[in-house]
Amino acid sequence: MLPEAFTERIKRQQYINAEELISALKLPSPVSIRINREKWNQGPVNSNPVPWCTDCYYLESRPSYTLDPLFHSGCYYPQEASSMFLEHIFHQVVDNKDYIRVLDLCGAPGGKSTHISSLIRDKGLLVANEVIKSRANTLSENLTKWGLSNCIVTQSDPSSFSRLAGFFDLILIDAPCSGEGMFRDQIAINEWSVENTALCAERQRRILMDVWPALKENGILIYSTCTFNTAENEENIKWLTLKHKAESVEVDVSSFKDVTKIEFQGIHGYGFYPGRIMGDGLFVSVLRKISEEKAGRQGESKIYIRKFNKGEKTIAGEWTDFPDETFLKSGNDIFSAPGIMADINLVFNNLRVIKPGTRIFTVKGRNFIPSHELAMSVHYRKESHPFVNVSLEYALEYLHRGNLNSGTGSKGWNTVLYEDVPLGFINNIGTRVNNYYPIDWRIKMNLPVNAGEKLIKWASIQ
Repeated sequence: MLPEAFTERIKRQQYINAEELISALKLPSPVSIRINREKWNQGPVNSNPVPWCTDCYYLESRPSYTLDPLFHSGCYYPQEASSMFLEHIFHQVVDNKDYIRVLDLCGAPGGKSTHISSLIRDKGLLVANEVIKSRANTLSENLTKWGLSNCIVTQSDPSSFSRLAGFFDLILIDAPCSGEGMFRDQIAINEWSVENTALCAERQRRILMDVWPALKENGILIYSTCTFNTAENEENIKWLTLKHKAESVEVDVSSFKDVTKIEFQGIHGYGFYPGRIMGDGLFVSVLRKISEEKAGRQGESKIYIRKFNKGEKTIAGEWTDFPDETFLKSGNDIFSAPGIMADINLVFNNLRVIKPGTRIFTVKGRNFIPSHELAMSVHYRKESHPFVNVSLEYALEYLHRGNLNSGTGSKGWNTVLYEDVPLGFINNIGTRVNNYYPIDWRIKMNLPVNAGEKLIKWASIQ
C-alpha cells in the first residue's frame, strides 16, 4: 500500500496523472544495463535500446549479476534506465572541451559515476565522492571494475568542496531524497514520511549551498532526485537561483515524447513518471553559474611523491600504457593518477582520497605484486603477463576465492581471462595456485550447478 499522504498529494500535483502513476508503481521495475564498450563489444539478445542512452538496453528479465563474470570484470553495469538520461544532457550542455573537471558529489553506488567516466574518457578528471564510508568503498569497487582509470574517489562532506573554489566545469548532484520514484520497492515505501520529505529538502539545500563555490563561472550543475516531491525538486532549484547568480538551462527533449517538461517560475525541469516511461521516477534540472568564482590556490602535494627507482618506473611502463608523468608512489604502492598534476595536488590536499587513481603494483622486497586494479584497467597491457582463458565454472570458483587447480597457467603471475576479458591475477608457485581476487569482493553465495542458465545471452553487434 502506498502512503495515503503521498497519494493525496500527487492527486493535486501538476504534471502527474495520479491514477496512471499509482498503477505503474504496482508493477516491477524495468531491467536495464549499460555496456562498457572499452571492454565488451556484444549486445544482449532479445533486448530493446534505452532511447536516450548509447549502448544501454532493456532486458526481458533480471539475470543473476552475481554469477556473471562479465559483470565482475566491468563489461556492463546494471543501471536504472531513467538515470541514464544523464548522457543526453551531457551532450547538450557540456562544451566539447579538451579537458574537463567533473564532480559526482553523491556518487555511490556508481551508476552515474561509471557513466560520466565513459563520457569524458581520457579528456578529463572525474572526482567521484561519497560521504558514507561503506558506500564510498562500493563506489570505489565499481569504478575500479569499470576500468577507465580517469577518476579519483573521495570520501568527504559536501562542505569540504568549498575549498576547491571555481575548480569544476561540471558538478552532478544526485541528491539523497525521499525516494518516491522507487516506490515499487517496499523498503522505499516503509522509509517514507511527510516529515522525512521536509528533512530531505532541507538537507538538499545544504548540499547545494556547500558545493556551489566549487563550480567555476559558466560551469554546469546537473541536479537530480528519484522523487516526485516538488519541494525537493523544482522548488529547491528555484531557491538556489534566488541565493546565487545562476540561470536555468533548457534541454531539448523533443525526441522523447514521454519525458515530461516541468516549468516552475522560470525553472526548467524534466520528470520521468512510471506509466509514461520505461523506468523509475526521476527529476532532473540543469543550471549554469553566471557569477564570478575565483579559483582556489593549487598547493604542492604533501601526500604522494614521484620518486622511483629505475626498475619501478620501467615495470610501470611495461605493464601499462599510462604516460610516465602520471606515475605516483605512496609507500610501497605505485599508482597512475588521472588528470593533470596540478589538479591532483589540489584534490589530494583538500579532500579525503580513498582511491587516488589506478594502483599498478606493490613493491615487496625485490618483487612487484600486480594490483587487481591493474587487471581491471583498460590501460593494462595484457601481453605483460602470461594469461589463461577459463571456463564459466573456473571463473566462478576464482571469483568465489575457492581452491584452484595447481596446474593452471605458467609458473609465476598469470592473468585470468573469461571470454578474453581480464578477471584478475593468480600466482602459480608450482605446488599450488594462489588466488589474488580481492577477498572483500568475493562471491559469498553457494555456487549453483546451472549458473549459465541465469546469465545474459549475448550476440555480436553488426
